[in-house]
Amino acid sequence: MSDKSSYTPPKVWKWDSESGGRFANINRPISGPTHEKELPVGDHPLQLYSLASPNGVKVTILLEELLALALGRIGAEYDAWLINIMEGDQFGSGFVGVNPNSKIPALLDRSVSPPVRVFESGAILIYLAEKFDVFLPTEPAARAECMSWLFWQMGSAPYLGGGFGHFYAYAPEKIEYCIDRFAMEVKRQLDVLDRNLAERTFLCGDEYNIADMAVYAWYGNLVLGDVYEAQEFLDVTSYTHVVRWATEIEARPAVQRGRRVNRTWGPEDEQLPERHHASDLD
Repeated sequence: MSDKSSYTPPKVWKWDSESGGRFANINRPISGPTHEKELPVGDHPLQLYSLASPNGVKVTILLEELLALALGRIGAEYDAWLINIMEGDQFGSGFVGVNPNSKIPALLDRSVSPPVRVFESGAILIYLAEKFDVFLPTEPAARAECMSWLFWQMGSAPYLGGGFGHFYAYAPEKIEYCIDRFAMEVKRQLDVLDRNLAERTFLCGDEYNIADMAVYAWYGNLVLGDVYEAQEFLDVTSYTHVVRWATEIEARPAVQRGRRVNRTWGPEDEQLPERHHASDLD
């Protein structure tokens, strides 16, 4: 270990708004809105307020998969509004009203009265899968397996994003101990996935479901090269079953469409800041 620190934690921690690196301007130790701002509302039953980060992509993939099954006619059409987290949109009063945790994504279902708010990406996936009765097994053992992998992702992603991603890609300085600690855990998680997928086409067996969508958004993007530029560092090609699974999912037209929604970076033909009609993606 080469990094040494003279830092001694104080008896009572106090927030320094100047610390925190790249995301210092949007992180704070309190909740609630910072300004008044109403959310826009479109014509469709489902209103999504999001960004094409992995947590947002989970939901837009599911919505595009629902539309690919022609479920738009019974309420799966949606408007996707951009929440620019670098500009603090998530702290507007309207967004906080839909998600008091001020994180994307957030969903408002206006097909019912009063409208239903849903926040946390895993909760949104379950809500939509149950609403449209698809991509979530109903047989008890299969449903339990699906839910287990979904919640595995929800519990594991903070190590990948908030831990490894932060210290490897975003922290103002490279700290060997932190990068080693989280790289070890991410590789352990990839090994968990690889061993499971060695015996299964998808996470839960032969059927593609919301667990695959959720895990793909994080770990599929990781091994196929869209996040953190850490593929060589993590030796992702050695997880051959994960790469096979991720490649198969990424080839799905609905996944390709969902990845573009609320995206404001990368090649111009892959960006779609807002989505209000299927033709927006054409």
